[in-house]
Amino acid sequence: MAYSASALSFMLENLAKPVVFTGSQLPIGVPRTDGKENLISAVEIASAKDKDGHPRVPEVSIFFNSKLLRGNRCVKVSSEDFSAFTSPNCPPLAEAGISIRYNDGIIRRPTVWDEPLRISKNLDTRVSILKVHPGITPQVMKYFLCGPDIRAAIIETYGSGNAPSRQWFLDIVKEASEAGKILFNVTQCLSGTVNMDIYATGKALEKAGVVSGTVVSGWVVSAAAGFPQPVSRSRHKIRARVRFMRIPSFCNENRSN
Repeated sequence: MAYSASALSFMLENLAKPVVFTGSQLPIGVPRTDGKENLISAVEIASAKDKDGHPRVPEVSIFFNSKLLRGNRCVKVSSEDFSAFTSPNCPPLAEAGISIRYNDGIIRRPTVWDEPLRISKNLDTRVSILKVHPGITPQVMKYFLCGPDIRAAIIETYGSGNAPSRQWFLDIVKEASEAGKILFNVTQCLSGTVNMDIYATGKALEKAGVVSGTVVSGWVVSAAAGFPQPVSRSRHKIRARVRFMRIPSFCNENRSN
């Protein structure tokens, strides 16, 4: 669901209506199911209007366990708890209690409400995700970063963007970048940010052409890197899109470009 919500936030350009994902941890036919409440609240939020008659939350979002979360900031954190999803680096767009409290300060709305919706369908799926780990080998690195069918790679690093400092590691990153691969650095941590200026390795990765994902998760970057565009789409445009996603208030990134 988190992948789908992230992808749709890019695929639905000029979105001016709510797109709310929801579901349940227990099947809807089970007595204690969370599905009924999730569905009822999701429908109410999707139909809510502001004082001008516009949709209250014209974003792609996920509603689970009384919270409406920005779709392209969500991660699934539990297969058993009712709080299955969270958005660690972005507050909820709304919270449902006796009433639904909307966080209007972070809900992003279109500048032009009647701009035609554009739907892009052709995702480029040549995106790999490499989780850095102790004992990683050059062979594994080359497979995920330099493969002929790889267009972009997401490197999940330690903490705030740290990675192995061995020269072969940096050489392979540089080789991939020079071969035209689009490389991103995201943290393996659930929350927090990547800061490539803290450690020497981070600075070396940046110098080699790796773009910092800062607060953005690997799920979102994979959707951004595969965002439907002509095959000739430049590396600079994709990098610029991810850089824009660092802004705390971003939601449907496609509205900016």
